[in-house]
Amino acid sequence: MADRAVVLSGSGGVWQVRTEAGETREASLRGRLKKADAGKRADGSRRRDTEQAAAEMIKLAVGDEVLLERDERGGAWAITDIFPRRSRLARREPGGRFGERVVAANVDQVVVVFAAAKPDPHPRMLDRFLVIAEANGLAARVVINKVDLVGAATAAERFVDYARAGYPLHLTSARAGVGIAELRDALHGRTSVLSGPSGVGKSSLLNALYPGLNLRVGEISESVNKGRHTTVGALLHPLPDGGFVVDTPGLREVGLWGLPFRDLDHCFPEFRPFFDECRFADCTHTVEPGCAVRDAAERGVVSAARYESYLKLREELGEAERSERGW
Repeated sequence: MADRAVVLSGSGGVWQVRTEAGETREASLRGRLKKADAGKRADGSRRRDTEQAAAEMIKLAVGDEVLLERDERGGAWAITDIFPRRSRLARREPGGRFGERVVAANVDQVVVVFAAAKPDPHPRMLDRFLVIAEANGLAARVVINKVDLVGAATAAERFVDYARAGYPLHLTSARAGVGIAELRDALHGRTSVLSGPSGVGKSSLLNALYPGLNLRVGEISESVNKGRHTTVGALLHPLPDGGFVVDTPGLREVGLWGLPFRDLDHCFPEFRPFFDECRFADCTHTVEPGCAVRDAAERGVVSAARYESYLKLREELGEAERSERGW
């Protein structure tokens, strides 16, 4: 008998999965799937395109929907098939390596969590998280936690550019219970990825939202003002009132992957209304005369800081694309 299940976590080749009946089981990949997953040569080169597609398809991620069957020999559970993904959240492999890493599969929305203070927020990094969500075709929300440290009015003013860009903005404090009910409503019935830098209070926030999760909470290192990692890998948590939330490790490096630098402008939603007003159809919004996006930034209709982030990211993506092509 085969059961359908969703992957909650994985470590050392053993995967925690949850069946449609709500049972949690341990399972391993069946041999043929392991073989396909090893489709990359030891020297890093790929075989035929069909093998590459097969290898990429069966690299499990949390959120993947799989088919479980009991091993006839030992009675253990094995993952025998992986269903096609309806969406995914992927980023560049860390450490400057070539390729992508799928953070989670079958995602409905990305919830980017930053702190109002301790650690100090870096809007450019927040922009990178949002671009990754946009590039993956996923809706995004911005959560500013620890607003009790600066005051809700100050936090709202500091991050008003994101609300104006169209992102739902949640001001929360896990410690004071601020904004918890509203954020819980936004997560209800959906599969959401909580992402953001270390130390911003993602685990504390989840504990405040859903006390039964009992996630371990890290401390902030005063010497470097950065959070210590408390989550070692992405974990998919079933929510008691419906839906799932993926808790991801605090990211200190956010690399873009698979996004041509010419398409970056579409990842800034506040730019889109001005595209048709640009003088040139292929406007890069950098130096062209008659650029409506640049004009909007100069007039304050579009955030000048967000526009500057766009220029920086476009330059970075262009350099990476040229490097990969050997220019």
